[in-house]
Amino acid sequence: MKGTVYKSTGSWYLVKAEDNLFYTCRLKGKFRIKGIKSTNPVAVGDHIQFTTEKSGHETIGVINAIENRKNYIIRKSVNLSKQTHIIAANIDLAFLIVTVNTPPTSTTFIDRFLVTTEAYHIPSVLLFNKIDLYTKEELEEVTYLKALYSSIGYKCIEISTKTLTNIDLLKQLMKGKVSVFSGHSGVGKSSLINVLEPSLNLKTKEISSQHQKGQHTTTFAQMYDLSFGATIIDTPGIRGLGMVAMVKEEITDYFPEIFKLKQNCKYNNCLHLNEPKCAVKEALEKNEIAWSRYNSYLQLLEDDDENYRKDIYDE
Repeated sequence: MKGTVYKSTGSWYLVKAEDNLFYTCRLKGKFRIKGIKSTNPVAVGDHIQFTTEKSGHETIGVINAIENRKNYIIRKSVNLSKQTHIIAANIDLAFLIVTVNTPPTSTTFIDRFLVTTEAYHIPSVLLFNKIDLYTKEELEEVTYLKALYSSIGYKCIEISTKTLTNIDLLKQLMKGKVSVFSGHSGVGKSSLINVLEPSLNLKTKEISSQHQKGQHTTTFAQMYDLSFGATIIDTPGIRGLGMVAMVKEEITDYFPEIFKLKQNCKYNNCLHLNEPKCAVKEALEKNEIAWSRYNSYLQLLEDDDENYRKDIYDE
């Protein structure tokens, strides 16, 4: 039978089959060691093939094949520096929930997320949450960020789970698609999902007043079917997504506004640092590219495993 992985607990998988029934599945014995470099060979969202067998009074599934993934999002493994962890696979749309306060989301974090989704060919939307709570100055910051990312080509939407601002618009975007929600812990992922589908009743926690960070409520990814014809994958709160297997010359390809200009640089391998006749640096001086975006590019260019791994999770 064929099915889709809805939940993974490490050794067991909840799979929705073609008959719309759910099966508890495990991996076939030798499956794990076939050159798979991630800590989890099967991820939520994977399309798999499995057979069923009797185990006492229960029917369980045995996963014997994974179909090719159209895309996926990964992070570096917390415990194993040389390995990666697949957060979710076969995603149609990635939503990043952004808050300018309680907790603040930096442009560096936004850019790292967008570079990751660009690299794995996943369309992204920025959701500016909690707009009902902001001061005038904070609303001006939202307006600035929306203008910045809209000019690059990203869809930006202001939302509120309290006043239900643009929730219907969000539902229309999600309909018929598999969506993933990401963002710092505390930005309101669980609250938003509960508004979209109240019957799920996901756990939420208050923001820590001491650190202005959210407390973890999701410990593993899980897929949910929603009543309005959408499917979501809820993911743990992650501070940083790893730029795995990406050479320095590639990074500009995932900044659309820089990618458009790089062909005008004097040198084909220009890294837009101190090279002469660099079209990107010229555009930067004219404020045609945002300095925050360029600084994010520089940080990714200089990134290394040790610094990255210190900043994976919220404390």
